[in-house]
Amino acid sequence: MSIEVIPFAEGEAGLDWLRLTEAIAAGHDLPRAEVADVLMRRGADTLLNRSAWIAGLGIAVKVCTIFPGNGAKGLPSIDGMVNLCSDEDGRPEAVLDFHLVTKWKTAGDSLLAAMRLARPDSRTILIAGAGTVGRSLRAAYGAAFPEARFLLWNRSAEAAERFRADHPDVEVVGDLQAAVARADIVTCATMTTTPILKGAWLRPGQHIDLIGAYRPDMREADDTAIARARVFCDNRETVVEHIGELMDPIAAGVIGPEHVIADFYDLKSFVRHSDDEITLFKNGGGAHLDLMVSRHILDVWRAR
Repeated sequence: MSIEVIPFAEGEAGLDWLRLTEAIAAGHDLPRAEVADVLMRRGADTLLNRSAWIAGLGIAVKVCTIFPGNGAKGLPSIDGMVNLCSDEDGRPEAVLDFHLVTKWKTAGDSLLAAMRLARPDSRTILIAGAGTVGRSLRAAYGAAFPEARFLLWNRSAEAAERFRADHPDVEVVGDLQAAVARADIVTCATMTTTPILKGAWLRPGQHIDLIGAYRPDMREADDTAIARARVFCDNRETVVEHIGELMDPIAAGVIGPEHVIADFYDLKSFVRHSDDEITLFKNGGGAHLDLMVSRHILDVWRAR
């Protein structure tokens, strides 16, 4: 068996956001993934290995190196690869670009939830965060909501203007509260540890998509936002007890664990019950999603 090496540009050339969401949904019809993480540190530098095994889909090991000092050398501070192996015999099948898998996994994860929870007539989408993920969200949400207009809020005006230079149709806004009031969908991809999205700002019918928080000390939305919404996540096991977005309100007694209605292993429950309810999705990521997306990328690569 030859090992496919899939770089970024060539790997995403044949990808489609809507087909990707179908692949993620299909991956959750298979047995629940077994996942494990290994974290190693040397001073400020970090090696993170995230592994997943899904019967019928295969094995993935995502190797992520985080070297904060690389920026001063003109090098990316985050890099790595995804190794994909056969479920049948364990043989290596592909090595995929880390950034390729991460881009499509992260935005595709949120898009799958939004396509089931957001109002189909959503016409204004607010992106909070002008980084790499924010750019992916513009592409992903644009595929599913082609008639929507996009607003962008970012703490750094300079980064927001760079974003708009690449996406002239995006309206840069400075007042986050006012922008939230205009939006049908609010998607947050920031690195904040202090909530920036206030539940008091939300209005009936909105869908909230929270991506940025990935540690116990990180939050993008306050307790009121979590309490007001019908809450969903991609995987209870990697979110509820591991990320501050839900850990904090549960520990404080603001909500109970049952407030999280479903994860992707119960996709039939991802249903909006009325035009007025507020839905909220916590995107936690995880190696199982890396595996599903890597397998889809390899399938498309081979089909080409």
